[in-house]
Amino acid sequence: MEQAGTKPVPRALYQQPSGQPRDVASTRWFVKEYSMFIRSTLGAALAVTLLSSGAYAQSTASAWTDLNLRAGPGPQFEIIDVIPADGEVTVDGCLEAASWCKVTHAGIDGWASGDYLTTVMNEAPVAIYPNREAVQVGTVVYEDTEAQSTATGGVAGAIAGALIAGPVGAIVGGILGVGAGAAADPGPTVTTYVKENPRDVIYLDGEVVVGAGVPETVTLAEVPDSTYSYAYINGVPVIIEREDRRIVQIIR
Repeated sequence: MEQAGTKPVPRALYQQPSGQPRDVASTRWFVKEYSMFIRSTLGAALAVTLLSSGAYAQSTASAWTDLNLRAGPGPQFEIIDVIPADGEVTVDGCLEAASWCKVTHAGIDGWASGDYLTTVMNEAPVAIYPNREAVQVGTVVYEDTEAQSTATGGVAGAIAGALIAGPVGAIVGGILGVGAGAAADPGPTVTTYVKENPRDVIYLDGEVVVGAGVPETVTLAEVPDSTYSYAYINGVPVIIEREDRRIVQIIR
């Protein structure tokens, strides 16, 4: 009942107090009662419920690039930490209809884009979200109240479009490419200009990572005497190569 790299399944889920295995009906009843107990005990507005029919196992994954850890599953939520490239996280599960996964990094719980979390399958790295069934990552549901959104930094605002997927998004069938490549360094003059000349924040579906493309529908501001433009996307200022509209640096 236990796999390498995962936490053991609570014995009560599959055994009765007598030690005899539970039947399907008994197991379902116990899971339901156990979930209700946890929810009532925590009394939290934020509830993450594992829906997978199998064991409530966690898995581990690594960030393919520097990746934001957010307070909720979406670009409008506050960034509470940054998972470094190759940084390891514990994955509780991912949303069914959106590529956000509930994870823990360095003792901090949050949400990260499952398109940029990777694990090894058949000796090859794969992105977690498009391969979640194959790598046995469970499904979670995010329930939020208005008060919780405010407390965790959620921001009301329309999503204006979608980021064009970065290096991991360019893969075929969920298999990753050879790497994200080295990020360009626009230099301190460009960085200082971007910081000192803020723009209105734009929210785009997906996560801000180096290499992601910004759609043509987004108006970019130019950095004088340079080949760069910039915008404030999903809560952070980003420097963009003007010609191909690719993010080359995220100012954190």
